[in-house]
Amino acid sequence: MNRGKLIVFSAPSGAGKTTLVKHALEIFKQDLAFSISCTTRQMREGETHGKDYYFLDLEDFKQKIEQNEFIEWEEVYTNNFYGTLKSEVDRLMDEGKSVIFDIDVEGGLNIKKLYGKDCLTVFVHPPSINSLKERLRARNTETEEKLKQRLEKADLEIATAPKFDVVLWNDDLDKAKNETVSIIRNFLNLHHQI
Repeated sequence: MNRGKLIVFSAPSGAGKTTLVKHALEIFKQDLAFSISCTTRQMREGETHGKDYYFLDLEDFKQKIEQNEFIEWEEVYTNNFYGTLKSEVDRLMDEGKSVIFDIDVEGGLNIKKLYGKDCLTVFVHPPSINSLKERLRARNTETEEKLKQRLEKADLEIATAPKFDVVLWNDDLDKAKNETVSIIRNFLNLHHQI
C-alpha cells in the first residue's frame, strides 16, 4: 500500500478554506482523509470534539508541545493554540490515505518544509478585506476585538500567498470548488471516476 500525500489549505479566517476542504472530502471520499487539528479555543456551536478539532485545555496542549508530539503548532492569539499531531498524520497516511489540512498560514508553510514535494500548499485568497470582514461578521461568533485581531492578522497572511504552491481566489464559490477538485485530482494523479 502506498503512503498518501499531504494537501494543505490555508487562508485568513473567513476566506472559505473550510468550505472548500469539506467539498474536497465529499468528492474524494476514497482518497482523502481530514487531519483533525488540536486547539485550545472554545468549541463553537455545531462543532464536535474529535470531528472538527481535538479541543484541549491549555495545560494539555503545552504538555504535548514539550513532548514533541506536534508536526506544527502555533499560538495564533494569546493562549489560543492550534497544532497538528504527528500521530494523526501517521495514522491516516499508514491507511494509504492522502491527508488534507485546514490550517493557518504559518502551520501550512511549516508542513511544506517537512514534507517537500509530497505536500501541496494551497492559499485560499479572499476577494477583498471588506468581503472578509462581512463573512466574519455574518458568522456572529466574534467579539469586535476578536474581529479586529483577525482582520489585522489577515493582512499579514495575505502577504504570504506567494510562498504557497497554488493561490486559489475564492471570489466565486462554485468556481473555487471546481478549481479545488482539479488541483487535488492533478496532484494526486487521480484519473478514476469520482
